Amino acid sequence: MPLNNTIHDVTQRIRERSADRRAKYMDQMKRAADQGPARAHLTCGNQAHAYAAMGDDKASLAEGRAPNIGVVTAYNDMLSAHQPYERYPELIRQTARKVGATAQVAGGVPAMCDGVTQGQTGMELSLFSRDVIALASGVALSHNTFDAALYLGVCDKIVPGLIIAAATFGHIPGIFLPAGPMVSGLPNDEKAKVRQQFATGEVGRDKLMEAEMASYHGPGTCTFYGTANTNQMLMEFMGLHMPGSSFVNPNTPLRDALTVAGVERAAAITQLGNEYTPVCDVLDERAFVNGIVGLMATGGSTNLVLHLPAMARAAGVELTLEDFDQLSSVVPLMAKVYPNGLADVNHFHAAGGLGYMIGELLDNGLLHDDTQTIAGQGLSRYTEEPKLVDDSLTWVEGPKETQNDKILRPVETAFQPTGGLKQLAGNLGTGIMKVSAVAPERHIIEAKARVFHEQADVRKAFQAGEFTEDTIVVVRFQGPQANGMPELHSLTPTLAVLQDRGLKVALVTDGRMSGASGKVPAAIHVSPEASLGGPLARVRDGDLLRVDAKTGKIDCLEADFDTREAVVADLTANKSGIGRELFEAFRQNVGLASNGAAVIV
Repeated sequence: MPLNNTIHDVTQRIRERSADRRAKYMDQMKRAADQGPARAHLTCGNQAHAYAAMGDDKASLAEGRAPNIGVVTAYNDMLSAHQPYERYPELIRQTARKVGATAQVAGGVPAMCDGVTQGQTGMELSLFSRDVIALASGVALSHNTFDAALYLGVCDKIVPGLIIAAATFGHIPGIFLPAGPMVSGLPNDEKAKVRQQFATGEVGRDKLMEAEMASYHGPGTCTFYGTANTNQMLMEFMGLHMPGSSFVNPNTPLRDALTVAGVERAAAITQLGNEYTPVCDVLDERAFVNGIVGLMATGGSTNLVLHLPAMARAAGVELTLEDFDQLSSVVPLMAKVYPNGLADVNHFHAAGGLGYMIGELLDNGLLHDDTQTIAGQGLSRYTEEPKLVDDSLTWVEGPKETQNDKILRPVETAFQPTGGLKQLAGNLGTGIMKVSAVAPERHIIEAKARVFHEQADVRKAFQAGEFTEDTIVVVRFQGPQANGMPELHSLTPTLAVLQDRGLKVALVTDGRMSGASGKVPAAIHVSPEASLGGPLARVRDGDLLRVDAKTGKIDCLEADFDTREAVVADLTANKSGIGRELFEAFRQNVGLASNGAAVIV
């Protein structure tokens, strides 16, 4: 099937827009690669320090002929998604030895959980943790003793931060090893119902705690299709996972076999062998377009609209919101996974998962097949499904038909003809909306504004019974420069209750929403943010606003809006407590949300 014209045209525009940046990047990567394997340039003293604790591997490391694999890990045992990584280093070292290589844990990166910090002060550090992760990875790899890297990370900011680092060290091969989702627990719709019941006072905290613990109950990622699982999808669509490995549960024989295969592949694609595959060759404009197509086809997390431009810039590729919008216009929504539907990612995987979806999109000309991946040339390799046959890992032809059309559908009969995200623009600024989970009758909301500077004040107004009519809730001074752009996901149950009462409600904010949000129409990432004097700073209580996801507009309809003075908020409370004082330099130097809200790229 020929490549879809819009896919082709958007890719070409990205290529032309990025030409200078990409050429400089690739020249830098070539110069680094031309220096040859890193250890050859280290002094004996340098190497002695690097190998001192390596026991029986010392001889292989000193000889310099065996590939040395650096492991960058986000392991911690507080977060379920990263706890399975505790076992990986030893398995990686054992596997490396068997194939004539060595492996060392190069360093660790922080991995915070938005689920733990949701609605809490710590959430104001969440977005900035992406840049910290990239910096920490850079420190780990700066020892310059590695011929390839394995990246162990799953969740919201971890994978984007690791990608920024992998691109920066793009002259060496890199493979991402997932941990997998936890097995299914309490269904997500039942959990959401209990949350709403708690918000209205129908149940107490004991019932809420019981429901939450039954949902988040074991090792692995949360099973809803939020940012963490969207990250895993991206790594497959962009060719940085072993094929079919994203949604295999932790601590299973197949999961371990895929980890082993990833180590073996990392050793095979170094510059010391005949299949040299540096990250810089994988992460080109086609890979990023494929990632965006996957985002639209799956109805993935809005957070990736922030992360992908930052990730791409690290590889010399420039993305814009228009790219997302134009690709969304031709990519159908093929999946219904919570919050877009009732199924979780385990059900999605069983229904055919990413292999089926990639095959369908390739067959309909909606993906670039001519990409370089860590598994070889061509994305079609990712239509295959891993199997354990007699304890031996093999890949077989993936499913050609959906196994459950309530969860996963072919392009021809997709759930909707366009993707899950919509760009919004108007006199309130530029933002996005995740429309895949919003009922069509709620795509246009015109109502009076209620303006808040803190998400906690929205909940107080709700508890006081102040929302009695159709309302567009404006929560401003939540952008990256104001307070680090925290997610406002804790507002979802409150706004959902109002919506269920029959009111037309929407949210407009320069903050973020969780990748698991979507039921309530939310215009998010509005830029320029209020703290920069952006249009949201001119909105007043009672203003008539219009949020229109069909035409892509967000406007204040008041005649004097453009001539008003911007409100200036007192943001001193955002500067200290729970580590916020450490991130003042980040707040002062962060870029616009529309460009990825990045500090270091």
